[in-house]
Amino acid sequence: MLLTLLIVVVILALVFDYINGMHDTANSIATVVSTRVLSPRNAIIMAASLNFVGALWSDKVAMTIGKGIVDPSVVNQTTVMAALIAAITWNLITWYFGIPSSSSHALIGGVIGAATASVGMGKLHPEGIIKVVKGLIFSPIIGGTIAFLIMIGILWGFRNVPPGKSNRWFKALQMVSASIMAFSHGMGDAQKSMGIIVMALLASNYMDPSHVYLPMWVRISCGIAMALGTASGGWRIIKTLGHKMIKLQPVHGFAAEAAASTVILTASSWGVPVSTTHSISGAIMGVGMTRRLNSVRWDVAGQMVFAWVLTIPATALIAFTSQKLLALVL
Repeated sequence: MLLTLLIVVVILALVFDYINGMHDTANSIATVVSTRVLSPRNAIIMAASLNFVGALWSDKVAMTIGKGIVDPSVVNQTTVMAALIAAITWNLITWYFGIPSSSSHALIGGVIGAATASVGMGKLHPEGIIKVVKGLIFSPIIGGTIAFLIMIGILWGFRNVPPGKSNRWFKALQMVSASIMAFSHGMGDAQKSMGIIVMALLASNYMDPSHVYLPMWVRISCGIAMALGTASGGWRIIKTLGHKMIKLQPVHGFAAEAAASTVILTASSWGVPVSTTHSISGAIMGVGMTRRLNSVRWDVAGQMVFAWVLTIPATALIAFTSQKLLALVL
């Protein structure tokens, strides 16, 4: 029975990773598609490939998820399963309505809600949760600030360059920034599912708590799942990020991607789970504000912020309910 539950949890984790790739494809390619630097097909191929490479690169975020949010000794398979059900449900709801929300925070909210339903709040790790909340608050602010400063620097540095010429340069540069963005997405987001699988292995006693590590089969399977999800596309969210919020040119796409990838790569190297969605959305807003404040569709941005704030409590509630129901059945 224990092995069967573990297999179900691993499958659910890979499903979440696939949906994460599908849901968050827009984060790495919305700008490069909307500026017509790459066709949607080529952008997806590029993003899927670099998502896979990024997923194999590091394990610090996976360790934060696997043992930094809740004490692994009190986690069982139904807890992990309930967390995944909540995260998958929320991702599908927000994908359906085309709202860019954070898969990372959906999963973390699910873990918090499921663990609370199972053993109460006493076994949660406040320092890990605070780390997550800081990432939730500061990643869009820092991404927006960096993008704003990059854009101001570009406008000043290229003030005497003819627009047509600078546009050609930034089309080439955006290929680089979009590639780095796709790599950082894989490096940051695929690790969340890896961390959940590690949590499940610990709960099943298939991993020694004194020697927690990330098995290669976990890295590869999560990398493949995310790449396949990315390849399936996420056109509803691409439309929101790349067209509804602000009209982008290659120079804006470059500045936004450079800022967002800087935030994600830095946070991932420190083991801080930040949201790719929040980082790139904040960066796009920062770029838009260098033109004029009303160039950003603040009504669309407001809907996104509302979804961000709602994500953790909503997924925690779904996971809490799921955990109670699973406990009755299993």
